[in-house]
Amino acid sequence: MIPKTFKEVIDLGDGREISIETGKLAKQAHGSVVVQSGKCMLLATVVSNYHAADVDFLPLTVDYREKFAAAGRYPGGFFKREARPSDGEVLTMRLVDRVLRPLFPKDYHAETQVMIQLMSHDEDVMPDAMAGLAASTAIQLSDIPFECPISEVRVGRINGELIINPTLKQLKESDIDMVIGASEDSVMMVEGELKEISEEEMVKAIEFAHDAIKAQCEAQRKLAEAFGKKEVREYDPEPEDEELEKKVYEMVYDKSYAIAKAGSSKQERGQAFSDLKEEVFESYTEEEQEELGALIHKYFAKAHKEAVRNLTLNEGLRLDGRKTTDIRPIWCEVDYLPSVHGSSIFTRGETQALATVTLGTSRDSNIIDMPSYEGEESFYLHYNFPPFSTGEARPIRGTSRREVGHGNLAQRALKGMIPEDCPYTVRVVSEVLESNGSSSMATVCSGTMAIMDAGVQLKKPVSGIAMGLITDTETGKYAVLSDILGDEDHLGDMDFKVTGTEEGITACQMDIKVKGLSYEILVKALMQAKEGRLHILKHLTDTIEAPRPEVKSYAPKIVTKIIPGEYIGAVIGSGGKVIQELQKETNTTIVINEDPETEEGIVEILGTDQAGIDAVIAKIEAVMFKPEVGSAYEVQVIKLLDFGAVVEYVEAPGNEVLLHVSELAWERTDKVTDVVNLGDVIDVKYFGLDPRTKKEKVSRKALLPKPEGFVERPSRNDRGDRRGGDRRGGNRDRKPRRD
Repeated sequence: MIPKTFKEVIDLGDGREISIETGKLAKQAHGSVVVQSGKCMLLATVVSNYHAADVDFLPLTVDYREKFAAAGRYPGGFFKREARPSDGEVLTMRLVDRVLRPLFPKDYHAETQVMIQLMSHDEDVMPDAMAGLAASTAIQLSDIPFECPISEVRVGRINGELIINPTLKQLKESDIDMVIGASEDSVMMVEGELKEISEEEMVKAIEFAHDAIKAQCEAQRKLAEAFGKKEVREYDPEPEDEELEKKVYEMVYDKSYAIAKAGSSKQERGQAFSDLKEEVFESYTEEEQEELGALIHKYFAKAHKEAVRNLTLNEGLRLDGRKTTDIRPIWCEVDYLPSVHGSSIFTRGETQALATVTLGTSRDSNIIDMPSYEGEESFYLHYNFPPFSTGEARPIRGTSRREVGHGNLAQRALKGMIPEDCPYTVRVVSEVLESNGSSSMATVCSGTMAIMDAGVQLKKPVSGIAMGLITDTETGKYAVLSDILGDEDHLGDMDFKVTGTEEGITACQMDIKVKGLSYEILVKALMQAKEGRLHILKHLTDTIEAPRPEVKSYAPKIVTKIIPGEYIGAVIGSGGKVIQELQKETNTTIVINEDPETEEGIVEILGTDQAGIDAVIAKIEAVMFKPEVGSAYEVQVIKLLDFGAVVEYVEAPGNEVLLHVSELAWERTDKVTDVVNLGDVIDVKYFGLDPRTKKEKVSRKALLPKPEGFVERPSRNDRGDRRGGDRRGGNRDRKPRRD
C-alpha cells in the first residue's frame, strides 16, 4: 500500500522551485522530510530522546552527509564506502547547527540528532543551501519543542542583480556568496565571502535573502498543518527557586559589577570571579551545595552576565577597561621563522597567531572530492587551536569542527586577493598560541603578512575584526563593541566577524542571538567594524608595506612553461625516464599537466637553484627544437666517424645530426680530421630530409664560398644513370640475369 504523502512547493523564480514532502520515507523518525529542487534530493530526519541527559546543556548533533551514489560515483580511496565527513560536509553541519541550537528551550536537555543526507545530486543545485530548510521542516513535523521554523538560503549577485540559491556556475560569476539563516522575524546567521563590496550592499543582500526565507518558513507551517501538527511533547523543565535566585543575585551582582569595572587582565579577572563564586558556595552547607549546586551555578552566571552587560550599557566600559570602540594593543613581526617560505606573528591583546606559508606546485593543491563538488584548491588555509592557547590541558582528538570552520572563514577572507596568475600552490597554516577573542581574525591578519613575506604578490592586504553587540529591549539601549573578548562573545547578543581591504568586505560571519535586530543597528555595527578594520590594517602595512618582490633565496622558485601537446611524451620520456633523470640532475621538481581545452602541456618547474631551473628549460627547448630548412646553425662536433662527424646543435643540446664527409668542404676530403676535430664548433646549413637517404641533411660546405674553377663531380645517381644506358650509344633493355 502506497503511503499518503503531503507536499508543499516553494517558488524561487526563474522557473525554479523547491518541494518539501513527508509521509513516504523514514516514518519511524520523530520527523522526516524530503526536500527536492531539480534532481537534487535531501532526506532530513530528527530524533530526540524522551528523557533528559544528565547534563546542563542541549546535547544536539547535526550531521550532514553526501552519498557518492547520489552523483553516480564511487568513494575514492581503498575502502569503497563513505567514511569520516569531509571539510565541506562539516561546514554545512556548522551552518545548520548555528541556526537551530538557539531555538530549542534553554532547559531542554534531551539528546537530539538531526541527520541530513544528499540522496540525489543535481549539478545545477547546491545542496548545502537547502540543508537548513530540510532540518527545520523535519523538526516542525515532530513533537520536539522548538520555537519557530527557520530556513537558510544562499544569495549571489551577478551584474548587480541578486539571486537566491544560484548554481555553482553562476556563483563563479558572482561577487557575493553568502548563506543567510533566519526565522520569519529575525536574521540569525550570516556567513560568506564577498568581492570587496560595501557594508550597505551587504545589508541589502541580507534583506533580500530574508524575504525568500519568510516564504520558506510559511511553507513549513502549511506542510505541518496538512500533515497534522503534533502536540509538543512534555518534558521535565529545570527546577526554579525564586528565593534562591534573589539571594544569589544580591550576593553577586554588585561585586561582579565592581570586578568588571576594575579593567583587569583575563587571568586576574577570572581569578576574581572564581573567588566570588567560591564565596557564594561557601555560604551554603555541604548538603545545600549538593542539593542546590546546579541552581546556584545557574543563578550566579545570570547575575554575573547582567552586571557585565549593564556596565557596558550604562558606562560604556568593558571588562578590560576599554571603551566600546577601542582596539587592544597590537604588535606584529614578519620573517620570524628562519627556514620557512614566509612567516609572521600577529598579537592583539591576549590573542596571538603565528602564520606560516609554504609554496609548492600544482601537485600540492588541495583535492576536493565530494559528490556535490570535485576540484582543486591552489590556495588553502589550515587553522590549529591547541589547548595551551587558553591555558588548558585537554585531549587532542583530531581537527575539530570549530577549527575547520575558523580556518575556512580565514581562507575565504584571503583567497580573493591571491593573483590569478600566481604560479604557486600556497598553503597557509595558522598556529593559535594565545586566545582571548577572535583568533580567526588574528589568523587573517597574520596570514596576510606571511603571504606578503613569502613574496606572493597579494593584490591588497586584508585585515579582520570581531565585533559584539549588547542590547536592552526594554530601554532601547545598545552598545556595539569593537574587538571583543572571549567573555564578551559569550555574554553578548551578537558575534560577528568582518574581513576586508581598504576597498570593501571580503568575508563575514555573524551569529545574532537577539530577536528582531534592526537593519539600522546592523549597518551601524558594520560601519564601526570598518573603522576598526582599517585601524588594524595600518598596523599590518606598517610592519610590511608590500609583498616582497621575490621569494626568499631558500624558497623554491617556480617557472611555468607552455609546450605543444605533441611534445609532452618526449619531455616525460619512456616510463618517465627523461623527466626523472632531469629532476635528479637539476635538483628540481617538474610537474606536467595537460590543458583540456587547448591540449597544451603546462610544465611547472620548481627549484631553489636558478641554474637548475635554467637547465630544465634548456632541456625542454632542446626537445622541442626544430631546425628550419635553409637556416644556418652553430654545431659542435661530438663524435668522429669514417664517413663523417656527428654534430650537436649548440642551442639545443641533445639534438644530434650526421654531417657527411662529402659535406665538409668543396674539395675532396679523405679524412674527416683533415677538416674538423672533436669539440670543434662550426656553422652548418640545414636542408631538411634528404630524399635519397630519408635522413636529415646538414652541410658545412654550403656556407663556404665555392673555390674558383671548381667543377663539381657528378652525383652517384647521375653516374649510375649513365652506367645504366647503352655504352654504344643505344638505350637497349638489359637482359635478365641468370641465376
